[in-house]
Amino acid sequence: MTGRLARIAEHAGVSEATVSRVLNNKSNVAEETRAAVLTSIDVLGFERPSHLRSRMGAGPVGLIVPELTNPVFPLFAQVIQQRLAAKGFTAVLCTQAPGGVAEEDYLPMLLDHDVCGIIFVSGKHAESNSDISAYQKLLAEGVPIVMINGHRPEIAAPSLSTDERAAVALAFDHLVQLGHERIGLATGQPRYVPSIRKVAEFERQVAAAGMEKLIEQTWFTVEGGELAGRSLIAQGATGIICGSDLMALGVMRAATQLGLTVPTDLSVIGYDGSDITKYTGPPLTTIRQDVATMSAAAADALAELVKGHPQPSGDALFAPELLVRGSTGRAPYLTGVRHDPRTEAGGVG
Repeated sequence: MTGRLARIAEHAGVSEATVSRVLNNKSNVAEETRAAVLTSIDVLGFERPSHLRSRMGAGPVGLIVPELTNPVFPLFAQVIQQRLAAKGFTAVLCTQAPGGVAEEDYLPMLLDHDVCGIIFVSGKHAESNSDISAYQKLLAEGVPIVMINGHRPEIAAPSLSTDERAAVALAFDHLVQLGHERIGLATGQPRYVPSIRKVAEFERQVAAAGMEKLIEQTWFTVEGGELAGRSLIAQGATGIICGSDLMALGVMRAATQLGLTVPTDLSVIGYDGSDITKYTGPPLTTIRQDVATMSAAAADALAELVKGHPQPSGDALFAPELLVRGSTGRAPYLTGVRHDPRTEAGGVG
């Protein structure tokens, strides 16, 4: 190894220590120097380490997303793929499903294909108690990675998330402005970072407003929303903030099954801003994630990492947007039980 380092260093006109830093993908090397060392490796006929082979040109990038039943994940995948393609990279899309191939199973496959980096969307990093050793191993091997939605400070990689706290604040304020005094939160399991953040902000809002805390944590699915919705409705909630658009559809289904009308009897707010929300009955008021901007930023960050340009590893938060549609309206007048929507006026505020 020493002889090899010496030959590369002599050919590139740099020190052996600099060659070592390049081979180990360290960040404290000028891009021109890094290029000179890599060129010398090629000219001298040495084989590059697998994590540096992609530097000969734009190569494949791993893109791992959850199952595609939630419309927001295909949207992330589409935008990221397009952004990477514009930069000359090919995205290798890996999707997960219950009982199928897991995130950790995809990693050796991607490395075998010499990917030059990996983008993770709502993966294991989004679980507050998950084992992150696989991410740390990738970083130790010099594989650039970028995380979306689920910051873990222990992972020294760029992390991009929607501002969950701002999202809940927007939704809560909207319902308060409509006169709701019993507001519920239906979100995912407590182990997920997005759920933790949503619950923390909801509890803060409820405490400041002097309201009762109504929270149900199930799953980010239609079924999870239906289960949470039934419980929150039984507790007297007149407005429900949901952790996903799919959960909101489940809450609306629960309301219908219980003989209630949205929004006359119950106001519902989703989260994600997927296109399906325009076509529900009524159209769903939702918090939109800025998928386009977040996806572009993730692709750009990975491209810079591949070039050897260090990127911030803190949690970059992207502002959400409240889209007001027909599923939210003025709070119903309550006299111990819900009013009869056939005899009393409701309406959209």
